[in-house]
Amino acid sequence: MAQKKNSKGQTKKDAKPAGKNGKKAEGSSGSSFFTWFMVLALLGVWTSVAVVWFGLVDYDDVLAKAKEFRYNISEVLQGKLGAYDADGDGDFDVEDAKVLLGRCTDLPHLQKEALKEQLRMIHEKIEAKKIAKMALAEVRSIIAKEEAQKQAAREEELKMEATAQKAKERTEAQLQEEVGKRAREEEREKKKEVERREKAKKEKAEKERLTKEKERKEKEKLTKEKEREEKEKTKQGREEKPVKKSQNKKPERSEPSEEETKKKKPKLLNKFDKTIKAEIDAAEKLRKKGKVEDAMRAFEALVEKYPGSPRCRYGKAQVLAEAPEDGFAKVHYGFILKSENKIAESIPFLREGLESGDPGTDDGRFYFHLGDALQRVGDDSAYKWYELGHQRGHFASVWQRSLYNVDGLRAQPWWTPKETGYTDLVKTLERNWRTIRDEALAVMDATSGLFLPEDENLREKGEWGQFTLWQQGRKVDKSCQSVPKTCALMERYPEATGCKRGQIKYSVMHPGTHVWPHTGPTNCRLRMHLGLVIPSQGCRIRCTNETRAWEEGKVLIFDDSFEHEVWQEADRYRLIFIVDVWHPELTQYQRKTLSPI
Repeated sequence: MAQKKNSKGQTKKDAKPAGKNGKKAEGSSGSSFFTWFMVLALLGVWTSVAVVWFGLVDYDDVLAKAKEFRYNISEVLQGKLGAYDADGDGDFDVEDAKVLLGRCTDLPHLQKEALKEQLRMIHEKIEAKKIAKMALAEVRSIIAKEEAQKQAAREEELKMEATAQKAKERTEAQLQEEVGKRAREEEREKKKEVERREKAKKEKAEKERLTKEKERKEKEKLTKEKEREEKEKTKQGREEKPVKKSQNKKPERSEPSEEETKKKKPKLLNKFDKTIKAEIDAAEKLRKKGKVEDAMRAFEALVEKYPGSPRCRYGKAQVLAEAPEDGFAKVHYGFILKSENKIAESIPFLREGLESGDPGTDDGRFYFHLGDALQRVGDDSAYKWYELGHQRGHFASVWQRSLYNVDGLRAQPWWTPKETGYTDLVKTLERNWRTIRDEALAVMDATSGLFLPEDENLREKGEWGQFTLWQQGRKVDKSCQSVPKTCALMERYPEATGCKRGQIKYSVMHPGTHVWPHTGPTNCRLRMHLGLVIPSQGCRIRCTNETRAWEEGKVLIFDDSFEHEVWQEADRYRLIFIVDVWHPELTQYQRKTLSPI
């Protein structure tokens, strides 16, 4: 029995190692092959990922091959591991591994370890597959981002090119428009220049015609005067010639006939007239030369100087008596009376002279002064004569009656700083108005002699003084010494200091002053009023049919070639600063060549 047991034990002992060795040898061979196969598979996957990641080859081709390889590996593994499918779902997964581990509790330790090693390798393979998928997804994401960035860069470049092209086209269009605008302006300027030349030629021809007509009349008058003087001399010689006795001839008559008596020139020179004969002869000489206006003025002066002289009165009457219906003489005489502020007396002569239609009467000055005289006596028919003057081409309109004009300039009574283009000047005046005011007040306090009374006969009543800094584009140095800061400010603006048809001055107006409706001499300037000392009520200015008031530190701008009127009905003085500027539409050439006014 012992021998039998030993033989059985021996058999078990012998059988166990053999069985163990046999299984180990078989398992070891299969495990070694599978392990190296897995290592190679993972190495291939990671090599593919590395190639794609670092861009060593064409990643699109690699990705396609890796995908195909992955499917092949999966099929192989599933084929080898299909034997371990414990749950019958057709493949080997984690659940199958758990079942196998649960069933293998009775397996020897080494077999368990081998199985665990195989399961670990399978797990690592699964993790590798996940990592490969993540890597591929990341690669695709990076590629997509790069493509998106490239596309965005291309779109941005195209957009910038399109913007640059549009900007170029817009710039070219603006340049073409500017060139066209300049060409049109030059064309208009040339056209205006041609029109001005034509007008100047016509005016020159008309003046020459009037001059010739006047010379002809003067010659006729001189001829008649000469004939009259010769007749007088002949008569006087006949009267003074002594009667000679002759036996063969009858004695001549010693007394003139009745007809000769009537034609005889009266002796108007009394003893007093003989003492002023030189002055009378000078006035008479002007009359004989046909200088009606000068002769009339000379005899008017003599009548005022020597009211007791019959010869002076006779000379004045003779100027008109020679041509009692001569409209030319009447308008000039009326003009003289108006200039001497004999308003009512001037009206009939100016009116009758214009109504005559005689050569030389159709002059804007006579329409201007007749209308002005009628306005001052309160006669509304003034505007009828202004309208007639406008229809005859002397005035731009009934309201705008300046006589020294440039055609084609924008015409409106009131202007804004922006419309003038002189906004910088306006801002400077308004920012520094206190400095300008204080210097004026210092001058007024120091001496009132610098403020001279208005001398253009524009006041109906009251007191109106002016202190001039620039006149006709020329600086008054003596005046600027009294207000140096104000003059230094103005030096920066040639549109004002260089305006030869304007002024820069202070204007002080005292209570109770009224300025007649009047117009400036030219449409070539605009006038700025800066308020310095303005009473709260009672001061106003009307230009055409709109009335405004001044404000301290603010600028009013108007075209003084339009009719304007001023009232000062406050309880204290009003002080303003007046700045004339060139009309903004005048060219630089015109500003240089226009004559001063």
